[in-house]
Amino acid sequence: MTSEMNSVRVAFAPHLPFLRRYARALAGSQAAGDADVRTALEALLDNPGLINLRDGDGKLELFRLFHVVRDARERTGREALLLSAIEGFSLQDTAHILGSSESAVGADITDARAGIMSAIRSRVLIIEDEPIIAMHLEQIVADMGHEPVANAITHDEAVREAERVAPDLVLADIQLADGSSGIDAANEILQRFDVPVIFITAYPERLLTGERPEPAYLVTKPFQPETVIATIGQALLSRQGSLAPA
Repeated sequence: MTSEMNSVRVAFAPHLPFLRRYARALAGSQAAGDADVRTALEALLDNPGLINLRDGDGKLELFRLFHVVRDARERTGREALLLSAIEGFSLQDTAHILGSSESAVGADITDARAGIMSAIRSRVLIIEDEPIIAMHLEQIVADMGHEPVANAITHDEAVREAERVAPDLVLADIQLADGSSGIDAANEILQRFDVPVIFITAYPERLLTGERPEPAYLVTKPFQPETVIATIGQALLSRQGSLAPA
């Protein structure tokens, strides 16, 4: 490995889990998002001149590289909102990543928010054992115009409630009240229902290694309402797009 590529590896490695999170949310699936990340990294190996670490920090340059490669294809129109609300980039940095102006990015964010609020009303199952957090999520869901149909605090309760309410979307904590796993509960629910699942965790990087089947949507605790709103909107709109008639 050349010294240049070693410098790139050191600069980018800490940020790869978060690029995977973003790419999966944007694509609507783990497989498609991870494939987009691999394509960007392979392009970098073929052409190291695609980046210039002297001009910015590793995370900013990594996300810019991703869009330099990916944006040869059509944009979804929601990239700016996901970059700002989920990944925490400023308007200026989001514009830099997308190769756009701040005014255009601001307009994209406004349009994306409007699109999210127009999503079809959905039934949401919340799997969360902290009452305050569960109530907060319920309020966010209701304010978006969706219906929080049930809240569960254990694996077994989550599976039972899913059978009872047939949700359109699941919000799931990782560690539940009795020590059971929200991941296991979500996987069992997915055997019965084809619905998007958004995991909510303080340690998203543990689920973003790229080495095993992993979630497409992750929200980091503590979360901002805007992050949850953007992730819910992207999950539902991606699902609606996948269900649209050919």
